[in-house]
Amino acid sequence: MSSGHRQRDVDPQRPLLDGEEEDEEEKAAVALERSSRGEDERRLWFIQDCCGMVCAFITWFLVFFADFVVTFVMLLPSRSFWYAVVNGVLFNSLAVLALASHLRTMLTDPGAVPKGNATKKYMESLQLKPGEVIYKCPKCCSIKPERAHHCSICKRCIRKMDHHCPWVNNCVGEKNQRFFVLFTMYISMISSHALALCGYQFITCVRVQWRECSDFSPPVTMMLMIFLCMEALLFFTFTSVMFSTQLHSICNDETEIERLKNEKPTWERQTRWAGLRSVFGGRPSLLWVSPFAGLKLPTLLPRRSWRGGAEFSV
Repeated sequence: MSSGHRQRDVDPQRPLLDGEEEDEEEKAAVALERSSRGEDERRLWFIQDCCGMVCAFITWFLVFFADFVVTFVMLLPSRSFWYAVVNGVLFNSLAVLALASHLRTMLTDPGAVPKGNATKKYMESLQLKPGEVIYKCPKCCSIKPERAHHCSICKRCIRKMDHHCPWVNNCVGEKNQRFFVLFTMYISMISSHALALCGYQFITCVRVQWRECSDFSPPVTMMLMIFLCMEALLFFTFTSVMFSTQLHSICNDETEIERLKNEKPTWERQTRWAGLRSVFGGRPSLLWVSPFAGLKLPTLLPRRSWRGGAEFSV
């Protein structure tokens, strides 16, 4: 790196020994080689965080609980065949889309910067202009691109990091924000649908004095419906707020972290439609609301070990 280039550490960073620097350069070279072949996009991304995994499990459990109550307490005992079929297909379709969006958000690389690329060789390849400032993250030893922030849970710098969400056990960033928006949208939709079904079921049960309105006893039916109403109201409120804030961030080209830190934009902000197209991809179409668009199954890929030999990752 020439003397005209300046490098700033975000925090104090201890100097690397010669052997460590060689290892870091080797890691960076392998990471760049894998990135150029597109292997990182095909690898399965999963954060091994206990809190996040518990929250993700709770999310799936609550969705299955809602599906059980709607299907077996409200719809199957209904006297109207078409009422049960239409609402059953609609609710279960939305539930599948919500869980698929959750999986895509959780298992998609949010835009992690390769670790250990803060090496002399890599910085020379950037072809920096004289006087240009670059930033190095001392925690993951990587060159931080513009608008990237370090996540202490993922232990990586994430491009356009919005926030880390424990309910999806992942950061919301440049590459998975679309799936997070879809997740919040579909959860808010099934929550409102569940609230409407609970209201109709309650009126129906009162009219028949709780006889033949469910295959369960009246106390059990009432308890399940109350739990479902509380869950649906809570999830509808939370996901509706998150959905609106995410759309606001996309349209204003400003992440939540940038807004909270009140960072002055050093980048040229996109227009609303340009921001939406950059997140959802291409022109408006049904693919915008599909969590299955662009799905590529992860494969076992041989990965070169830093100390020699080979490692395999999903």
